[in-house]
Amino acid sequence: MEYRILGRTGIRVSAVALGCEGFIGKTAAEVVSDFDYAAKLGINFVDIYSPNPELRTNIGAAIAGRRNDFVIQGHLCTVWEDGQYLRTRDADKTSRSFKQQLRQLGTDYLDIGMIHYVDSEADFKTVFEGPIIEMAERLKAEGRIRFIGMSSHNPTVALRAAQTGKVDVLMFSINPCYDLLPPSDDVEVLFDMKSYDSALENIDPERQRLYDFCARGGVGIDVMKVFGGGDLLSEERSPLGRALTEVQALEYALTRPAVAAVMVGCKNRDEIGAAAAWCNASAEQRDYARAIAGLDKFSWKGHCMYCGHCAPCTAGIDIASVNKFSNLASAQGAVPETVREHYRSLEKHASDCLACGACEQRCPFGVEIVESMRVAAKRFGY
Repeated sequence: MEYRILGRTGIRVSAVALGCEGFIGKTAAEVVSDFDYAAKLGINFVDIYSPNPELRTNIGAAIAGRRNDFVIQGHLCTVWEDGQYLRTRDADKTSRSFKQQLRQLGTDYLDIGMIHYVDSEADFKTVFEGPIIEMAERLKAEGRIRFIGMSSHNPTVALRAAQTGKVDVLMFSINPCYDLLPPSDDVEVLFDMKSYDSALENIDPERQRLYDFCARGGVGIDVMKVFGGGDLLSEERSPLGRALTEVQALEYALTRPAVAAVMVGCKNRDEIGAAAAWCNASAEQRDYARAIAGLDKFSWKGHCMYCGHCAPCTAGIDIASVNKFSNLASAQGAVPETVREHYRSLEKHASDCLACGACEQRCPFGVEIVESMRVAAKRFGY
């Protein structure tokens, strides 16, 4: 298993993580067995959005005696009423549900207290100008949550949350199709095939700003909906008209700036194992560029996707990393110290470019790499 640091939290998490909604309806013994298998594969990061009391109690049984082996991301503002899940902004209901969550899980704290599903500007104001954020900050001060998170599908709202300085972790929907779409406070837009009827080109600028800001500011991202509800794995249902493999979809998300982990919703051991297979997959198996390049309707032309097809560089430059750090600095308008240090740590730098152009012949997205190396060398000074 590959492990990454979840932004400024400093928490070490497995890159492949476990979304637990697939365990609803299972017995405690089955959930314990699935957690045993996930732990054996090195998975240590789990997300629990559902307030289903049976699910929470079964997960509590699964982590009993090994609480410290798991990083638990539990959601605030989800409640269980009349036998179903509801989202709420009622502070009293949120508080009661949080206490129930700790009791059902058999723990006295959550690693990430995730404010659930904030997609609209109006809801953002409700959360961040009212009692919900105050409660989250109080719980953090009391040690009952270690860090504050927020889940969203809207890059504009997610960026605003990150810019408050109060959110340490974002749970955000990332895949090649969603990245093409402009911001919307209606999550259904992401799933509607009509959204992809017209030609779309390159990652939406607002999404790119979000990723870059989080990378600079130390806001960790864990990813949801990496398979687009399964649509991206089907040639018939995918807006791309091509099917991605699970490994390709995971690789795409895990190469976005600031992303530490992908939450994969799994129902059984086979699905857990299929997700964890990313760790040992070959470069060819991870190669998502094959699936998204050369499409008639969608284009990432001229945009570095950090896919690594440009390698090997004649001069030994890690071109994808140079481009990533250069883009981060460009978005800031200056070179942040953290980005400067990451760039400095590279074995070779942009100024080592021989301008041979071999990399450009291999790039499936038509990036002018020689020029991007010149720009990076000027930006960083070498």
